[in-house]
Amino acid sequence: MEKGSDSSSNGSNSHTMLSISPDEFINKPDGNLEKLLLDAEYDYSDAQIVADGVPVGVNRCILALRSQFFHDLFKRPKDRAPLQEGKEKYVLSDLVPHGKIIYEPFMDVLNYLYSGKLRPSPTEVATCVDDTCSHDACLPAISYTVDLMYAAATFQIKDLVAIVEHRLLNFVDKAVAEDVIPIIEVAFNYHLNRVLPRCIKRLAQSNIDDISLEKELPDEVLCSIKSFRTHQEVDHEAISVEFLYGKKVQAIYKAMDSSKVELLKSLLDEFPVTLDDVNALHYAAAYCDPKVVNEVLGMGKADLNLRNSQGYTALHVASRRKNPSIIMELLNHGASVWQKTLDGQTSNIICRRMTRSLDYKKVQGTNTDWCCIDLLEKEMCRNPFPETMLKSSEMEADNLRMRFLFLKNLVSLAQLLFPMEAKVAMDIAQADLATELSGRSLHMREFDLNETPSQLVERLQLQLKPLGKIVEIGRRLFPSCCEVLDKIFEDVDLLLEDQARGETIQKTRFLELKEKVAKAFATDKTQIYQISSSSSSLSETDTLLLERARKLLRGNCHSRITQCRGPEQAMKEFDKDRAENNWISFSASSSFYISSLCGEKKNVRKRQLC
Repeated sequence: MEKGSDSSSNGSNSHTMLSISPDEFINKPDGNLEKLLLDAEYDYSDAQIVADGVPVGVNRCILALRSQFFHDLFKRPKDRAPLQEGKEKYVLSDLVPHGKIIYEPFMDVLNYLYSGKLRPSPTEVATCVDDTCSHDACLPAISYTVDLMYAAATFQIKDLVAIVEHRLLNFVDKAVAEDVIPIIEVAFNYHLNRVLPRCIKRLAQSNIDDISLEKELPDEVLCSIKSFRTHQEVDHEAISVEFLYGKKVQAIYKAMDSSKVELLKSLLDEFPVTLDDVNALHYAAAYCDPKVVNEVLGMGKADLNLRNSQGYTALHVASRRKNPSIIMELLNHGASVWQKTLDGQTSNIICRRMTRSLDYKKVQGTNTDWCCIDLLEKEMCRNPFPETMLKSSEMEADNLRMRFLFLKNLVSLAQLLFPMEAKVAMDIAQADLATELSGRSLHMREFDLNETPSQLVERLQLQLKPLGKIVEIGRRLFPSCCEVLDKIFEDVDLLLEDQARGETIQKTRFLELKEKVAKAFATDKTQIYQISSSSSSLSETDTLLLERARKLLRGNCHSRITQCRGPEQAMKEFDKDRAENNWISFSASSSFYISSLCGEKKNVRKRQLC
């Protein structure tokens, strides 16, 4: 009876121990299971997975319970012979189809399978080597999280996918636009429907040109970005060189891709474009063989410190690529290591923010990351920020200020002489500057006395971007109208001379200009419709933009055209501003006087369009 009692007691205890369901055990694993993975004393593994050349012992029963992927993997017959210890061997790179997972995130995923907990990101692999970085969206932090997603999605760990997906969403708006590309790739490969649309919108609204995106992204994603840019009319900062120069730039880039330098030279001789027009040095630094970069530099025709649509110099681009030989060639030819991006980063900071702490410390002197940073820092020591650069910054600020005023006046004059065309260019550029660019509001804001010359330069560069974009689109779509505007600016002195001679002579000049304005408008309008109707020879970008121009022209033809002041009132404004020697209001009032004399032309144009 005692024995039976004991037996009954044991049965009761056994029933108590099994009160936890198998599903609950799978979903809430014991933290002590971590020891099986991390503690050598508890190494009872029966298989190995090799990550980055490091064999990791795993327990197939635990992985199979926690992941359907491993369950399917382990039940398949193995063709390979077992290791000497009798353990099956798997190579991680063979298990992950879309990406390469490094050792550290793989171990964190395994730890999650064993313990149900996701450890904090390891500092040495998820932080960069820039001391000023907060590490909340630098490339190492993003790359680590992307690797986590590749592993979690491949191994079909749904709860971990949800956690990592939330982390990726936090990166999208914080990261540099180029660093969103790894996120969009993993989102596309694993159909992350929350992350992918956010990434597409982020890149569509960035100033990365279409050619760079074509190099990095799948065709389906690229089409979505182009469609978003076109149909949502986002503020696409860059006017792509492909749009400006069509198939010429594609031929030049293909020659560079194939390292055919002689072909490149012949194309430059044949086409009316320069290396700087197509950002050839930037393209070579980003995608081409170092020999091609050296050949392009050897031509001596490229501006080493020219900025592309993203505000990058060729050295900035090479620093992102982290190629020591290209960086060295650019520095040897005189590229400035002190040039900053629009967000204030030098080439050294760019390189540091893309380098993991672990990689920087590995065998210094032999790894690529360390070599790039070392080259840039030695150049900074050899050519420290000179005092004379302050003067050059002041001179650059003066030049930028003059260009800023010139572009403002040019756009203002275009709004008065060619209101419809100016509106089309501004709508396409998505820069609604009508209030800012009207009348006396053209004056720049008050200067900050605490602003350094370099800060002033950066501010002016940011202010120039929307104006330059409007002017560039205007020149592309309405070349004849822009030619008239250019002649007006070139003829300012003659206008003043005529003003001194008398009102009759000046009116004669303006009446001559009236005829030119009407002719230019008719020429450009006809050209837009003719080119659009034969758009098969154009690139997709050209065709879409021309179609948008046509729609905007049709829409604007029904808009109300305001009445201009009469010639006498405009003449008084002209005299007043001339006496004050105020260039900005002079341009506005003189163009207003011209437009008042051309008031009849507006009504004629309205009838023609409608």
